[in-house]
This record gives sequence, structure tokens and C-alpha cells, in this order.
Amino acid sequence: MLAPHVRVQLLRFAVAGVAGLAVDVLVLYLALALGSGFHAGRVLSFLSAVWVTWRINRRYTFDAATGSAWRQWWRYVGAMAFGGAVNYGVSAAVIALMAHWPAAAPLLPAAPLLAVCCGTLAGLALNFVSAKFLVFQR
Repeated sequence: MLAPHVRVQLLRFAVAGVAGLAVDVLVLYLALALGSGFHAGRVLSFLSAVWVTWRINRRYTFDAATGSAWRQWWRYVGAMAFGGAVNYGVSAAVIALMAHWPAAAPLLPAAPLLAVCCGTLAGLALNFVSAKFLVFQR
């Protein structure tokens, strides 16, 4: 069982993740509308989401808005890279599966959204643990 303060942090981390997910999806669809491919768009959208979640988690989830923001940002990017790899792998797999699954044809316009949501869920636990213990530890 998780300690009460860890449950609060996990809930706040999940809320930050929802904000990051919204940014991720919006930037991805914008990149796609501007002619980017899915994979290049995911890189841009992921980095945008990481910046948003770092700002929220730094201030509200872990109350760690002290010290060098620059150093903390790079630790956060590094820590999120592992969860990001899981996130990206799952989202790319969802896109690939949907493209080759005839029954998914009606869902193809929503494929980027579904892929990003699946990837985000897959990386959530890993990202929380790495943020808590590698970036925002006290």
C-alpha cells in the first residue's frame, strides 16, 4: 500500500500527465497538419509534453521549484526518456497495427490520438518512479 503523500503525488502526476497528453496530441495533430510524418511529429509532440509536465510536476506534484531549473530540466528529460521510449514504442506499434488491421479502418482518423493515449498509459508508472526518485528526490 502506498503512503498517503505518495498517493497524492501519484494523483497529481496523473493530472500533469493528462495535461501533457493534451499537449502531446495537439502538437502531434498540428505537426501532421503541417506535413510532418507521424514519427517526426511524435518527437516534437513528446518534447512539448515533457516541458509541460516538468513545469507542473516541478511546482505542484513534487514541490521542487528550488535549485537550478536548468539542471533539473535536463535530469527530467533524461529520466523521461526511458518512459518516452516505452511511450513511443507503444504508440508506433498501435499505428502499425491499425494500418494493417482492416477492421480499424473507421478509426484511422483517430489513430494518432489512440496511439498517444496507449503510449502515455504504458509509460506512466516508469515515468512516475523515475521523476520521484531520480529528478525530484529530496
